[in-house]
Amino acid sequence: MDKLYIISQKDQQQANAVSAGIELAKKLNLQPEIAAYSYESFSGDAYYNPRIAAEVRQQILANDRLELEQQLNELQASSTPFNITWCKNLAEHASQHAQPPQYAMMLKSIHASEQFLPADWQLIRHTKVPLMLLSNNPLNKARSILMAIDLGSNKPAKQALNQAVVNQAYRLAEVTGHELHLGFVIRIPKVLRDMDLINSRTLVKEAYDKHQATIEPLGLKREQVHILAGNADMCLFELSCRLKAEYLVMGAAQRQGIMGCVIGNTSEAILAKIRSNVLLVPQPLEN
Repeated sequence: MDKLYIISQKDQQQANAVSAGIELAKKLNLQPEIAAYSYESFSGDAYYNPRIAAEVRQQILANDRLELEQQLNELQASSTPFNITWCKNLAEHASQHAQPPQYAMMLKSIHASEQFLPADWQLIRHTKVPLMLLSNNPLNKARSILMAIDLGSNKPAKQALNQAVVNQAYRLAEVTGHELHLGFVIRIPKVLRDMDLINSRTLVKEAYDKHQATIEPLGLKREQVHILAGNADMCLFELSCRLKAEYLVMGAAQRQGIMGCVIGNTSEAILAKIRSNVLLVPQPLEN
């Protein structure tokens, strides 16, 4: 059975990754595996004395293990396998460990951070399996799934990513019973919209006609297809709220190097405000 890699962090915010991950694993018929990460910077004697530092580290790990065991007992999931890891770079360790085909998905709660390269940002860039990030401010009575795909690209890599997003979204819809919606954003710079140099309504209407051959095989009704014009992250955020989407499924543009640090992408921009759980699908591995 494929595994769901559940990341448990100290000082988790509102979303509880352990309980949510175990529940989702049951729905998706995956084997949950919990990875609890611990790390603290020492000062004083613990900083200068390796023996004291080792003792403090072991005590912290023992406390974390006890807390996790108690949580699993409360969830009646004490048989769930878990590991406690002392690790400063969570994203690097998780990305290297959770690899296909053994793992089918990774899950953690969104973690607000003031760091320049926060763990969530790094996971998006390096994960090789779909990454579920749980919202800390979920919508009430969420009852739909929104999949965001790029209908406007003819590149084989982008089309393969679109299909991977569709596959993940349909699987979630099947196990949850939620209604599935498609969202496509025609990106128009704000300055052009403000200057009324482009007729957004005309662009949207033309897009429906142009991409009908791609949309029709998906089996969605017209009211389940939403084509918008504007800023991608804001459009998807507003659409997910309007649809009361429990999950937003989208592809992750995994740019590397300096350009990856500077440019960013829609999936990263949307995390700060999203109220849906976000399933980020990486580029499929080439056979």
